[in-house]
This record gives sequence, structure tokens and C-alpha cells, in this order.
Amino acid sequence: MAPPDLGGGDSELEEQQSKEEEEEGYQEPAFEAFMCPLTKQVMHDPVTIETGQTFEREAILKWFKECRDTGRKPTCPLTQTELRATDITPSIALRNVIDEWRARNEDKELDKACAALDSSSDHDAQLRALVFVSHMCHRNAAKKSLVRTQGIIPTIADMLKSSSRRVRLKSLEVLGLLVEGNDDENKEELGKGDTIRTIIKFLSSEHFQERELAVSLLYELSKLDPISERIGAVYGAILLLVGMGSSKSENLVAVEKAENTLKNLEKYETNVKQMAENGRLQPLLTKLIQGSPPVQLAMAEYLGELALANDVKVVVAEQVGALLVSIMKTGSPPAREATLKALREISSSNDSSAKILLQAGILPPLVKDLFSVGAGHLPMRLKEVSAAILANLVASGADFRSIPLDTDADAGETLLSEPVLHSLLHLISNTGPAIECKLLNVLVGLTGAPATVPDVVSAIRSSGATISLIQFVEAAHREIRVESLKLLRNVSPYMGTELADALGGGSAGHLGSLLRVVSDDRSGGVTEEQAAAVGLLGDLPERDLNLTRQLHDLGTFRPLASKLVELRRGTIRGNRHVAPFTEGAVKVLHRVTCALLREEEEEAAAEYVELARELGLAPLFVDLLQQMSSGLDAVLLYSAMALENLSLQSRRLTTVPEPPPPQSRCLLLCACFVPPPPPGALGTCRVHGGFCSLRETFCLAEGGCKAVERLVACLEHADARVVEAALAALSTLMGDAVANATEGVLVVGEAEGLRPVVEVLVENRTEALQRRAVWAVERILRVEDIALEVAADQTVASALVEAYRNGDARTRQTAERALRHLDRIPNFSTAFHQAKGRA
Repeated sequence: MAPPDLGGGDSELEEQQSKEEEEEGYQEPAFEAFMCPLTKQVMHDPVTIETGQTFEREAILKWFKECRDTGRKPTCPLTQTELRATDITPSIALRNVIDEWRARNEDKELDKACAALDSSSDHDAQLRALVFVSHMCHRNAAKKSLVRTQGIIPTIADMLKSSSRRVRLKSLEVLGLLVEGNDDENKEELGKGDTIRTIIKFLSSEHFQERELAVSLLYELSKLDPISERIGAVYGAILLLVGMGSSKSENLVAVEKAENTLKNLEKYETNVKQMAENGRLQPLLTKLIQGSPPVQLAMAEYLGELALANDVKVVVAEQVGALLVSIMKTGSPPAREATLKALREISSSNDSSAKILLQAGILPPLVKDLFSVGAGHLPMRLKEVSAAILANLVASGADFRSIPLDTDADAGETLLSEPVLHSLLHLISNTGPAIECKLLNVLVGLTGAPATVPDVVSAIRSSGATISLIQFVEAAHREIRVESLKLLRNVSPYMGTELADALGGGSAGHLGSLLRVVSDDRSGGVTEEQAAAVGLLGDLPERDLNLTRQLHDLGTFRPLASKLVELRRGTIRGNRHVAPFTEGAVKVLHRVTCALLREEEEEAAAEYVELARELGLAPLFVDLLQQMSSGLDAVLLYSAMALENLSLQSRRLTTVPEPPPPQSRCLLLCACFVPPPPPGALGTCRVHGGFCSLRETFCLAEGGCKAVERLVACLEHADARVVEAALAALSTLMGDAVANATEGVLVVGEAEGLRPVVEVLVENRTEALQRRAVWAVERILRVEDIALEVAADQTVASALVEAYRNGDARTRQTAERALRHLDRIPNFSTAFHQAKGRA
């Protein structure tokens, strides 16, 4: 191993060391015969020429070459005698004597080096000693064993803790030289004590040379199996090596050494597990694929314990998914258990890995194990794991209609077949809480897709499982309650009436249980269970007045309104459940406004009017119209619908002032010639003609027209349903029921809403929206000044003509009136129409 550059200090140390040795008589003096006449250095390979003179082999050969190159005859460098031949003869005896002399000197030098290494304060002496040991081992590899026998290795290892960085660096370098190659005895010597831990600490050093020398030393040590195991046992060692092996900033040689060290550590299963835990998963997968059954079992167990990143799950599924499915089918009970746990982890929170497992054929054996009973069946704790895997697979969104559960072509059953769903529903009602929760999660996944929810709904009805599923909302385990609420909410659009009857009927008190969940403020925020419970209540049929009455009697509406107000003010901390909770709560409160429309039940309607006033529903719904940028389209939709329902009540809730009584007959006669007071006189509402407010009479025109402005903003929404609901609410100000429809049009105009209404007509997005827009535009065109301005816009006339041509009977009739306002259709006299009728 080549020593790294340590900053240029070693050459100075060597020169100083040589001078000190000469001054102190540190070395046994060399005899004159040991010196080469040409190099003036002690010879290593002495040879004799024809004249009997002795030289260093390389030096004399170089002399002979120079003679030939200059055209001279070879001569003796000392006597200048011409030589007849350039033959050289090794001086074996002299070489042996020189070697013995060197060995004696090296022994003395090594003794002094040992003494210097023991000096804890003289760092320069330690460095000189380390340089000597390094050069000695470089000159003669056999000297490494001498270093070991002298007990120097532990001393150098202790110097790794030196306060001098130069000492630490040189110690790492020398130790690397001592264990380089196949010198296992030196490795074993270095592996004693806590030296391995000390070396590993250098991997996290801020100094790059310390890191590089340490990883090189570890690589050499890892070649010896016992030490390889010991390296992996040091806490954090594998993580540091994995980090260095994948580093983009480290020296390429250091990266390679770290990688090779890890490969040496792969021999031990415990090291492989640690590597997998730290992101190096391939060794585990390789052993899982190539290993014996016991090794496969161990690797599968490790795999099931890991928390894998999503991209890693895909890689694992691709490489070993089919193998794990095979083990799950035919493996021993321990192997099946380990495999199931590994499959649970691989399939979780990753659609791609789940689909790969489905392609590998996991579904048939999984469902079989789940439903099997009797001898050889899975214990309940593993059925729970199977249910969790099935829930993960269902969450992937795969087409389960195309995946058969039986290899027999005639069977044709899938996960969505009615018998299979019946078995699933039966299993839910006859197992423990843990597996119940997972199986409910499976049904939540199946009902979360529009394509598969009808199959589950049909199975629930045909199996009579509605009551059983509803009973889960009162389960002791919160997870079961949450999953059951999610399931019931998913199926409520298809069986809302049945759920409403089951929740509100009898003495089970299920609605009361839901209200207790909603009203629970112990968490200080919004919980997943609360969001699910409110979501379910919000999806139940809104026109079911009996259910509305029950909710009212239970006090459901007040806590919901209060919580929405607190959420808007920010007094309740937000989380991911706030959005679904808000959506569900708005739908539930919308029910109150629907109850106002039942004019045949005036007493009940009056009760709900008082409730709406008390809860401040109109201001609350106006405030909720600010959700334009939050993506809560349902909140906007139901808030606008609720405001329409409330605004329709304004005409009968407003208090119209009595006209002043006449003081005399003359004044009464004269009153016929006095013009009526202008709109809004005496503090009355310009639209309804009475005393109005947003909170008390639900008047949209009051309160600074904030409600009108926000409804106008909704006319530009991307969702046509939101636009239609907002337009319907605005239309309540322009209908025949109000005292002054012209003022209603002007109120919308002052909120810059006339142009958006016209643009809704021109865009012609849906038939329902066209019908609503034609009506509103016709009302607007009744105002003569506005009609003159709009007449110049050809697109409006074209849109009205299109509605007149293709709309239904009512739309055509309204469009015709609007076109007359624009003088596109002549206003025939009444006499003409009467004559036409008689004809």
C-alpha cells in the first residue's frame, strides 16, 4: 500500500534521523569493504569483476553501459585497467556479512524505535520511529513479523488516539503497511482490544486523509473473516461505510475501498441485515435468491422487519416478488410467516410494488389463506397480516375484475364476485378487532373506486350486512370505528336512505354515538374519526326531514357550526383532516336550510329559521365562500346552495314598514300625486323593501354586499356545479318574489357581477347552467339601460339564439323574452296575438 502524501514532513524527519544516528553512534559503523566505490553507499548486492574489485551490481552494470555508449573499452572504475570481459561474480560471503550487519543495526534501531514510540510527549521522536518502521517493512516484508514479535503493533495502535494529527496519520499508514497482503497474524494482533472501534471512528473524521487511511486499513483487516465479523459488530460502522461507498465527494480510491470492505462484510448475515437497514439492500436480496432454505428464512425475516422507502419496494418486488409468493404457497410455516410479513412491507403505500406482486400471482393464495378454516389453516395473527396485504393490494387501484382467484377456467371468481364478498363480510363479523380493521380497510379500498363500489353495495344488500357494518361505529377500537365510517360514507351515495333509516331507527343510538365523536374536543384539533363521522352525516339524504329532526333533537348542528367558526378563526390547529371535516360539516349544516323550504310545515320551518339565526348560518356560509383557492369545491357548492335556500326566505322574513296614516282628506287626495319613496328610504332594504340583515333575514343584499361579491367570484370557478349554485343564489335577488327586482339587478351590477353572468351564458358549459344563465340574463335585460349596453355585444345575442333553438320549452320561452329585450324578436301587439288565437 503506497503511503499518502503527509504534507512533506517525512523527508525532513528522515534527514534529521540520519544525522542523529551518526552523532549518537546509534548505528554500528560500516566497514570500508561494505561501501560501493561508485555509490559510496553500503552495498545490497555486491559483485566482483575481473580485476577483483567489488561494486554494487546496478552501479557497475551502469558503468559498463556508459563505456559502451561512449565507444570506450570497458575498464575498472578504480584501476582504469582495460577489461577483457565484463563478467561479474556475486560476492555471496560479503553480501551475507552485510546482511548480518544490517540486521544487527535494525535490531538496535527497532529497540530505539520502541522506546521512542512509548514516549507520549515527544511527537517528533514518535514520528521518526514510525518512519523507521515504515521504511524497514518496505525494504523487507519479512520484518513485519519482527515488528509483531517485538510487541510494537499494540503500541502503534495506541498512537491512533494521539493528540497530534501527524502522528495519527503516520500510525494509520504504518498499520496499513503491517497488515497489507496475507499477513493474518498481524491482522489478528491489530484486531485485539478496541482498536477496530478506534479505526472506525476515523471514518467520520473531518480530515480527508484520516478517512482515506482508515478505510484502507479496514479493507485490509476485513479480508480476515473473524475481524470482518468484528467490524460489523461495531455500532455505526456499516452505516459509515455505506455512506462513504455512495459518496460523491470522497476520493475514488476511498470509495472503492469502502465498497470492497462492505463486500467482505457480506459473509455474515448480521452484517447483511445492517446493510439493508442502512439502504444497501442488494446483499440481502442476493442471499434470499441464492441461499439455502434456512438462509432464505433469515433473509425473509430481516426483510419483514425493515422500513423500506417506496422506490426500494419496487426494486424488491421486481427481484424477489415471485420468489416470495412461491414460498408463501409451499414453504414451511415459519417461512410462510416470514414471507407474509415481508410481503406486507413491500406492498404497503406503493401502488407499483403492489401491482408487481399481483402480476406474480399473490392474490389467489392470499385470499385462500384468508378464508380457509380447519387443519393447516393460518393462525389468526397471520390472517391479520394477510388482510393487511390484501388491503395494500386493493389500495393500488388494480382491476380486480380481471384477476381470477382460481386456476380453474370454469370457476371465474374474482375478488368482486358476490360469494367472495359475502365471505369477506362474514369474516369481518366473526373475527377479532385487529383483522376486522384490516378487512374493513379492504372494503374501503374497493368502495373507493366508482367502478367497484356497486359490486360491494350489491353484496352488502344481498347479505343483509348493513346493520352489522353500522354497529361497528360503536366499536371499542378507534381504528375499527374510523374504517367503518369510511366504508359507510363510500356506500352512502348508493344506499343513503337505508343507512339513514338504520342510523336513525330503533334505540341503538348510532346517531348519538356519531354526535359524541363529533363533539369530542379532547384532541384540541380535528381527528380522522371526526372527519369520517361528519363526512358520513353529510352524505346522507339531505331532504330526509325525519333525519334532520333527529339530528336537531340531538343537538348536532350547534357544535358543528361552532367548530367551523373556530377553524376559520384559527383557534383550532389545522391538520390533514380539517378539509374533509369542513366539507362534511358544511353539508350537514346545509340540511338546516333545506328544511326551510317545507312551507307546509310552517311551525317546523320557523323553528329552523330561529336555529339558522342563532347559529349565524348565513354569515358563516358567506365566510366559507372564501375557500376559492383551497380546492374545497364541495364547500363552495354547498355554501352557495345554502345561501340560495336562505335568501329565498328573505321576502317573508323582512319587516316592511307601515305607511304613515293620512292626516286629512285633502292630504289623502294629494298623496296620489306624491311619488313613492326611493328604494332604501327610511333604512329599508332596496331589494326586499323592508328592514333586512344577513343574520336575521338572510338578505344577501345587506352587509355591504359581501355575500354578492363572493358569489360573483364563484361564477369564474372551474366546476360548473359551483357556478350554477352561485348563479342560483344571485338569482334570488332578481326574481318576482322580491319587492324590487330591478334593484336586485343593480346590486349584482354594483358587485361587478353582470359581465360574469353574461359570460356564463356565452360559455354554455352544461344544459342546466345554460337554463339558469338564460333566466338571469333575461332578468338583467329588463333594465332598459343595461339592455341597450348589452345589445352591442353580438356574442350575447348569439348565445340567446342558440338557447332559443336548442333549449327545452322553458329555456326557449325565456330566451325569446330576452331576445325581445334586445329587439331581435318583434313585440307584436296584443290585438295581433288575440286575432292569431281566434284564427
